[in-house]
Amino acid sequence: MSSPRRFRGLGKGRKTRRALERGGTGAAASLNRALGAWDGVRITPMFGRWGYFSGDRLFACFPLARKETDLWIRLAPDDQRRALREPGVRPHRRFARRGWIELDVADEADVSRALRWLRRARTAELPAEEEH
Repeated sequence: MSSPRRFRGLGKGRKTRRALERGGTGAAASLNRALGAWDGVRITPMFGRWGYFSGDRLFACFPLARKETDLWIRLAPDDQRRALREPGVRPHRRFARRGWIELDVADEADVSRALRWLRRARTAELPAEEEH
């Protein structure tokens, strides 16, 4: 049996909360297990959120705190327009012009819907001026 996946930014003498060492709790743990199995995806705790990277590109963030549920996803313009037509999906409060959306992921039922958009975000072709 393989050991649990280590998350970047944890260990090497730093004290961390047990929930971080386990990869989160609740919906965050489900998202981290699913995304951690995808090739080329790196998960890093950053600024109070789990950061999801494909290569060097950040494509999503989810809160570390269990009481917060707002998943941020960066999509290509056409996918962003499609996502915003779904109930419960809203433009990101600060970065909507860069392709970011928000949706709440509170429980397991929300995770599968989120994974559909996360798959698209991971492989999104973003305009060059939006890459920075």
